[in-house]
Amino acid sequence: MHASQGRSASLGLALASAFAFGGSGVAAKPLIEAGLDPLHVVWLRVAGAALVMLPVAWRHRDLVRSRPVLLLGFGLLAVAGVQAFYFAAISRVPVGVALLVEYLAPALVLGWVRFVQRRPVTRRAAVGVVLAVGGLTCVVEVWSGLGFDVVGLLLALGAACCQVGYFVLSDQGSTDGADGVEPPNPVGVIAYGLLIGALVLTAVAQPWGMDWSVLGGSAAMDGTDVPAWLLLVWIVLLATVIAYVTGVISVRLLSPAVAGVVACLEAVIATVLAWVMLGEHLSAPQLLGGAMVLIGAFIAQSSTPRTPSGPVASGPGTRVVERPGNGRADAEGELSSGRAAT
Repeated sequence: MHASQGRSASLGLALASAFAFGGSGVAAKPLIEAGLDPLHVVWLRVAGAALVMLPVAWRHRDLVRSRPVLLLGFGLLAVAGVQAFYFAAISRVPVGVALLVEYLAPALVLGWVRFVQRRPVTRRAAVGVVLAVGGLTCVVEVWSGLGFDVVGLLLALGAACCQVGYFVLSDQGSTDGADGVEPPNPVGVIAYGLLIGALVLTAVAQPWGMDWSVLGGSAAMDGTDVPAWLLLVWIVLLATVIAYVTGVISVRLLSPAVAGVVACLEAVIATVLAWVMLGEHLSAPQLLGGAMVLIGAFIAQSSTPRTPSGPVASGPGTRVVERPGNGRADAEGELSSGRAAT
């Protein structure tokens, strides 16, 4: 009875995390359309969340000495890079389309494994890649001559590439495979990733030139005016802090397979929310293509080969990786949602 209740609670946390992450674009797009630059919205999100997580960073300050490369990789790629590209993409293409393009990351990881590392991939993995790419052609409706903004699609692809970069860095720099080495605390890494991301984005976005008056006004969500400050609170607290924390907790309690399936719901949730709250309707072929992308991404991720030296970090379709030889989820794999936190 207690075990069943525990699984239900864990599943609920995972669903809450997917819902929170999925709502980030829906809350950010009205602010961008109200006059804020996408980079400024990213800076507000990351800097606000970094302030909230500052006590956590102080508690885990030993990570600065023990895992500097991991912290830099997470902050630069999974936080600053992914979010900057993603928010720039949704300023030009629908939220659901941008997120589905980002879900190509597992297929790109397999490409890295096969053609750069020259490691074999399974036939199942190849099927996943074909499904994901085929689904993407439906999402962007390639038969209509790429009716979507090509720059927007390239920006979304840039978000996927940033995720791949972080996954590869985690794989190459991981020392968790050594016996007796305690994996880094995932919440601590998230806190420092947000701090590093905020510092980088401060230099890039130059928020002192932001039109701060926008935050005192309202933003339109499919014709309904919503206070801009309320959307900012949504982005910082719900779509970042709560999303990360609930995601990490749920990953520790769920199996990798279940966590991966639930994480895939982020794209579905984002598409539905954008449909309902922003009026961004996707066609039937796009919805079918989106399903193909998610299924292909999950197959590709679950088929990624593991190496004895450390984990191959997971992609947007899942938030955990397993150590070879046991069933325990690796803490670094828990950070893979750094999708990375879109």
